[in-house]
Amino acid sequence: MGVTLSTPAARQHNLGSAAAGSPALPIPPGSVSQSSLRYDPEQLARQYRGRWDLVLGRLFQLITPFLGLLAWVFWDRWRGVEQKHRPQHAIRLREILTQLGPTAIKIGQALSTRPDLVSPLFLEELAKLQDELPPFENAVAFALIESEIGQPTDKIFREISPEPIAAASLGQVYQAYLHTGEKVAVKVQRPDLIGRISLDMYIIRSLAAWAKRTFRRIRSDLVGIVDEFAGRLYEEMDYTQEGRNAERFLELYRHPSIYAPKIYWEYTRTKVLTMEWIDGIKLTQLDKITAAGLDGRHLIEIGVNCSLKQLLEHGFFHADPHPGNLLAMYDGRLAYIDFGMMSTIQPHQRYGLIKAIVHLVNRDFVALAQDYVDLEFLDPDTDLTPIIPALEAVFAEALGSSVAELNFKSITDRLSGVMYDFPFRVPAYYALIIRSLLTLEGIAIGLDPNFKVLSVAYPYVAQRLLTDPAPELRTSLRELLFNQGQFRWNRLENLLRNAAN
Repeated sequence: MGVTLSTPAARQHNLGSAAAGSPALPIPPGSVSQSSLRYDPEQLARQYRGRWDLVLGRLFQLITPFLGLLAWVFWDRWRGVEQKHRPQHAIRLREILTQLGPTAIKIGQALSTRPDLVSPLFLEELAKLQDELPPFENAVAFALIESEIGQPTDKIFREISPEPIAAASLGQVYQAYLHTGEKVAVKVQRPDLIGRISLDMYIIRSLAAWAKRTFRRIRSDLVGIVDEFAGRLYEEMDYTQEGRNAERFLELYRHPSIYAPKIYWEYTRTKVLTMEWIDGIKLTQLDKITAAGLDGRHLIEIGVNCSLKQLLEHGFFHADPHPGNLLAMYDGRLAYIDFGMMSTIQPHQRYGLIKAIVHLVNRDFVALAQDYVDLEFLDPDTDLTPIIPALEAVFAEALGSSVAELNFKSITDRLSGVMYDFPFRVPAYYALIIRSLLTLEGIAIGLDPNFKVLSVAYPYVAQRLLTDPAPELRTSLRELLFNQGQFRWNRLENLLRNAAN
């Protein structure tokens, strides 16, 4: 179950020490504070601009492995075997990012959702990137708990697991019991995390600005992308923000089939999060789900419909629903347990996505191309002439199938090629949506090889079109039901049948 705590060593341990084997990086005064984590690139620039020893040392660590990879690529290109060895190049890139630590791992995960920046082959390999790292010392973790909460650890918890039950790039998790008897999960941040990530983001932002100035082929706003990523990463490092996210999520999506853990605020700070322990089964553990008498397919349908509510109704959505963050509870509910990465979609973006679905169903590729302009994928002055037939080619095969036969991943894979070839810029909200839905579909296919996310999603879209009074959706409904003044009864019948589901 656990061990009763007695941690004098933890109280004496130097909190500045790093994870095992890694040197701690100092946090410049004023760059970030324990009570308020906010990404400020100008402030970081002021703090690190004169610290050439730190900057150049870390820059050498970051660049050296990539130079080796580039040398390999150029050598293969000179020998005419680059295409043949590209899969190995992609694997090596993933390995480098894993070795470089938390910031690089998070960047790799973010790049796996950016088809405008990365070719499809590399996208597929980066999608495999794992953020699990060796745990750091328990003495360091317990000392940090005491420092953050302001009490000895054995006064906070009656028992705590002797080792972390999970370790990731940003922190590790212990199972514990409060003195009042509640079973809790205690997430503790890596003690050197803020300094390492602050320095990495300063260097990466500087490199992005240099690359944008130097290489004309780069269409995307690299500095803006880095700032967007860094802002979310700083939010993820603030565990009080994660606690607020959990409470807001449960308030918006409270349902008999959905659950989120309670936050124990008296034992939660910026670097320590204490929340209710959820007993459940990972959705990838099909044999255990079956043995518990649970319906795996129904659980995934719950997850898909909850995601649609997040994306198209309230606009506050869980951007990282990987298998470790979704648990099947033994009473049949679906539990979300990690709220570090949340995002929002504005109303005009939500309606724009539904409008694009309508234009796709109508095979109106001219309007669909314009939707990409309205949704900020393309500049308003972009020549859409070559893009329209490219979109038609991507969706032609899909539109020949019924909704029940469509595979979301196959469509997005083909669309990624178009976005890479033409001047698309994928907005951050869309990249996170794609990551969320692709992850859900991957989990679903593991439970049921015949599961189609779009088949489950379409009834919800149909219901929204028929019942939502928003003017934007009224217009979309008319576009769907009328063709050159003729009412299409079959479309209405199909909408009603799906909405009833």
